[in-house]
Amino acid sequence: MSSNLKYVPVGQAAIGPVPVDVLCVGAASYDLIYSIPSQPGPDAKMWASALDRCGGGPAANGAVTVRRLGFSAAFAGYLGYDAFGDEHLGEFQQEGVNTALVVRSSLPTSLSAILVKPDGARTIVNYMGGASTVPDGAIDFSGIRPTVILFDGHEPFISPPLARTAKELGIQMVLDAGHVRQGTRDLLDLVDYAVCSTPFAREYTGLEGLEQAAAALGEHAPHVVVTLGDQGLVWFTRAGGHGRLPAYAVETVDTTGAGDAFHGAFAAGVAAGWDWPTILEYASATAALCCTRIGARHGIPTAQEVKAFLEKNHLSL
Repeated sequence: MSSNLKYVPVGQAAIGPVPVDVLCVGAASYDLIYSIPSQPGPDAKMWASALDRCGGGPAANGAVTVRRLGFSAAFAGYLGYDAFGDEHLGEFQQEGVNTALVVRSSLPTSLSAILVKPDGARTIVNYMGGASTVPDGAIDFSGIRPTVILFDGHEPFISPPLARTAKELGIQMVLDAGHVRQGTRDLLDLVDYAVCSTPFAREYTGLEGLEQAAAALGEHAPHVVVTLGDQGLVWFTRAGGHGRLPAYAVETVDTTGAGDAFHGAFAAGVAAGWDWPTILEYASATAALCCTRIGARHGIPTAQEVKAFLEKNHLSL
């Protein structure tokens, strides 16, 4: 990466900190979603039945989820000065996501090709383009005052300093721990809520049993959730609670982004001050609904859709 590379913020410095429910810090990509009949084999050639395109990335999808659920959101991360970056920035602004903390440069926007099979399972090929990390100091966070910060671990230079400052200020933090990487390792002991994938939980703890892994992760974060896909989730809290929540049954079309939607809804619930069971049920319902449409960004439901879904399942906020 060139030392002469300039990261230019999209927004201008605000006069006084702007309050926001959830600040999402991490990755933004652009997704090309191909609907294919089966998993391609070696040297295979096949034709997609449909092609969709939209913004993506864990923290970016989390920010859009927060907005669609009726909360205020900001995104801090990187988009390149290219057509994909322009389109993604436009999507953010159309959704009402605060983009003042987005930075841009001549490096390309991260791009993903997503192959979605008829059963909803997907394969993702991502090209980071050298733009995966924003240097410490490139984003000025003093102009925003979040209730909750959602980290995805993809920004290892700007995230830990921000997390340490947030901890001093009493700002609650959620970690989307999808994979074991430097960014998630550095944040795990700083956050209040660690929402982890099954692979992360097993790799990080070395334990096969997910209830045991969740308890072990509780030595790092006070509240732990391990997501199990269509098997639901297990959870652990230092206060002495632990349990399992099954997944909601839906007709799955595409699982892409379901985890991102879960994290965004989870962070929104924390910002709203909901109790623990309500947060878990709301996030689970949001993730389930995301699986019913092609494309992560297209699948993220609105607050009204989640409310209707919960009422149908005899639950209400």
